[in-house]
Amino acid sequence: MAEYSHPFDAFVPAEAEVLILGSFPSIKSFEDNFYYAHPQNQFWRLLAAVYDEDTPKSIEEKSDFLTKHKIALWDMVASCERENSLDSNLKNIKVNDIEGFFKKHPTIKKVCFTGKTSQKLYDKNFSHLNIPTHYLPSPSPAYRAMKFDEKVEVYKDTLSLQ
Repeated sequence: MAEYSHPFDAFVPAEAEVLILGSFPSIKSFEDNFYYAHPQNQFWRLLAAVYDEDTPKSIEEKSDFLTKHKIALWDMVASCERENSLDSNLKNIKVNDIEGFFKKHPTIKKVCFTGKTSQKLYDKNFSHLNIPTHYLPSPSPAYRAMKFDEKVEVYKDTLSLQ
């Protein structure tokens, strides 16, 4: 089992209001050097459907999209051992300094998790923080418990800042 450190920084636009936390980048995201890079991952399609926009393709388009909608992205895991991209395969996990992140970025109003692993790690290490948290259905192609349109509705309800 190989050891990995997170390959890129959090993406945090000025005045970000929502932090979406994943667990750890996929192997494809390592290669592309940005979040949710696997072409079968539904993350970017879900966000595009929520905001009724075209799906961003390039890193520049994704960055512009996130900036426009005041969304920050990061992951719970700073380093780990793994053999593949599945969350169930992550071992010897070291978590990121989420508390320090909030101190550095006080405009964040809520945290959303794109999977059970990130939510469990947050709850275990940072449940004492006073910020609203929400579970989003996983955008992974391996998560088939909900149809795409059902996921879109949950994302819409959760990402609303009203």
